Amino acid sequence: MKRTLPLAGLVFAASLALTSCGLGGTTSSETSATAQVPELTADQQVSIVFESYNYGLAGAWTDTFNALISDFGKRFPNIKVTAQKPQGNSPNPATDTISSVQNQIVAGNPPDVVQLGFSDLDFTIHQLQAKPLDSLFGKDAVQKNFDGAQYPFAPKARTLDDWDGHTYGVPFVFSTPVLYYNASLFNQAGLDANKPPATWAQVADAAKAITGKTGKDGVYIDCLTKTAKDWCFQSMVRSNDGRVISQDRRSLTFADAPAVEATKMAQDLVTAGSMPKLAQKQGYEAFARGDIGMILETSAIQGTFVSGAKDKWDLRATTMPRFGDKSTVPTNSGAGLHILANDPAKQRASWELIKFLTSEESYVKISQNIGYLPLRPDMLKNTNMLGVWAAANPLLAPNLAQLTNMEPWVSMPGNNYLQIRDGMMDAVESIVFQGKDPQSTLTAARDQGAKLLPAS
Repeated sequence: MKRTLPLAGLVFAASLALTSCGLGGTTSSETSATAQVPELTADQQVSIVFESYNYGLAGAWTDTFNALISDFGKRFPNIKVTAQKPQGNSPNPATDTISSVQNQIVAGNPPDVVQLGFSDLDFTIHQLQAKPLDSLFGKDAVQKNFDGAQYPFAPKARTLDDWDGHTYGVPFVFSTPVLYYNASLFNQAGLDANKPPATWAQVADAAKAITGKTGKDGVYIDCLTKTAKDWCFQSMVRSNDGRVISQDRRSLTFADAPAVEATKMAQDLVTAGSMPKLAQKQGYEAFARGDIGMILETSAIQGTFVSGAKDKWDLRATTMPRFGDKSTVPTNSGAGLHILANDPAKQRASWELIKFLTSEESYVKISQNIGYLPLRPDMLKNTNMLGVWAAANPLLAPNLAQLTNMEPWVSMPGNNYLQIRDGMMDAVESIVFQGKDPQSTLTAARDQGAKLLPAS
């Protein structure tokens, strides 16, 4: 799970004077055990800016995080937090975060603490200059936060923001791909709702039955558009024994047979009339209305599904389908919390906010209100925490089951990583929804992306 990429020739100054917060600098691979940011005094007033794509989403998302920031202010009256959404107009606000932070860095006023996706980790560390938390606050303090007051982080989650032996962020929220399904439509189609599809071949059969017997769409796989990014597509390819990039991160492999087969499978669903040609938001909104039988989706949208299904249809969930007899390899969506501030007081205030947002009490609200898996999973066993809620919410079970064999969402390397990722997903989208040839289209995208890889 831990990233290991050598950063040759870099030395960490004991004063924590990292390379300035520009877009072309590098970070340290050395830890100073003594150079730590001082604690704030009780009367020391500090203002920080927190940027999160959660504020670009209506309903439970923004409401929940407004409540969390309010609770933090009561706990730390000397720290004023200004929360903001990324600057941009994308239908998926998470896709605006990197450009938003870049623009603010150029303007000289970047946010102090920011929620950034795991697929942005390479760029976040090496270009946005996220600070190594263990160097700022000490390894013991970072580990203490992961251990929690009583409930530690899941081991698979603990290292998602680690790189080259340092912790550059605290994983905050994530999901694995979950197959949600409309049990009411299953029953109407003559299917056994108690035996949901376990393979993609079974998904195809169930989708065909739903479409043919109910007039509704059969399935929507929210892994196949540029807006969806590539976290779920990576999982599909890994589950077919492939990768989108080699393990040494030097060559792109998303035109190899496993990726070609995965996209062809999805294309066949569209060709058969079992999967509608919808954009990401259209897809999950249609499922929430009860117009699609199944959807492969992050639990971040679970609240939308629960609200849509309430008193109308039977919402259920199961694990990600597999390819034949191959084991599924779920990757994670989501993001971690990173400190960009250079001022020591703002760094300390940002760390207090990160600790609060990843605490047990915050995960109670995040899990109950939004549906994200708490990264402190033992909370689900305690009836005084999330135990009662978990017992009444069987939709959690697939995510929990997939924690044991989860692999990290891999970030593309270099300054051109977004172009590489978006080029891959543009190709996938055109294959699935526009009928382009899988092999030649992915090969062309791979060849173009290879030109954008950093020199080894």
